Amino acid sequence: MKNNALRIGSRGSDLALWQARWVESAIRKIVPACDVSVEVIRTKGDRVLDSPLSRMGDRGLFTREIEEALLGDRIDCAVHSLKDLPTELPFGLSLGAVCPREDVRDVFIPHPVNTVRTLLDQKPGATIATGSLRRRSQILAKRPDIRIVDIRGNLNTRMQRLRDSDWAGMILACAGVLRLGWEESIGEIIPFDVMLPAVGQGAIGVEIRTGDTRTASLLAGLDDPPTAVAVEAERALLRTLEGGCQVPIGAYARIEKADGLLHIDALVASLDGRRVVRGRTHGLPSGAGEIGRALAETLLEGGADRILREIRAGGPPP
Repeated sequence: MKNNALRIGSRGSDLALWQARWVESAIRKIVPACDVSVEVIRTKGDRVLDSPLSRMGDRGLFTREIEEALLGDRIDCAVHSLKDLPTELPFGLSLGAVCPREDVRDVFIPHPVNTVRTLLDQKPGATIATGSLRRRSQILAKRPDIRIVDIRGNLNTRMQRLRDSDWAGMILACAGVLRLGWEESIGEIIPFDVMLPAVGQGAIGVEIRTGDTRTASLLAGLDDPPTAVAVEAERALLRTLEGGCQVPIGAYARIEKADGLLHIDALVASLDGRRVVRGRTHGLPSGAGEIGRALAETLLEGGADRILREIRAGGPPP
């Protein structure tokens, strides 16, 4: 490989390629002489679309094949939606950069003929689509009458399925919708008191081989310290709770301008939304990992441990 080359690995969806191209463009601006290319790699999560995420297991569902290519020296770095990246990376891999975060919230996308634009104002018994147990549980906590249907596939596929359905709408991550330029489809950006986002939502992570100083130096200019600190706290919380796609966990960490401290809100919910354990804390950004772990312990002591045991014993909902 040429010394000025950088091979980026990515999934093949429009959103994944948008993120990979963003990284490519950013590197070209910082290092104009760098010969950057993007290689598309299909993951299990891309191939298997007829099964809910909660039934497939979640370790490396959207990352494993890309990480294998990285470990095999077929690519130099891997661009991920950070919420897809397991908190425990394979031996020999590490995060080389955490890029600036987009809006972390979820959005309600109403059906084109649905004039009710907000999630909680839908008619009784309305049908809402989501592939996320985290979103499902938080919707049911506020509106237990709503019918939840599962949806998988890339964002284009989901948009088409919504148009072809009789659903009231669906829930997506705001970041993906904005990055693809679909702002006009948004009915509501869902407030945090209704729905906390997934760990790492809205952030792009760039994974590299541990000890690859050449690639690390190329990516150094992409790293956004406030985002990196926030997701460090969120990922520490998730790691302590031992959660993932099969467990309804939401978290949002950020550095507040008012006091310069790192604040984090988080929750663990039962699958039916009837029990929700919430917590929040704050501290110095330098202690991000410990702040996340401490909040996780507080949630566990407050009843999240029982919810998590029941979910793991009983499995996902039908």
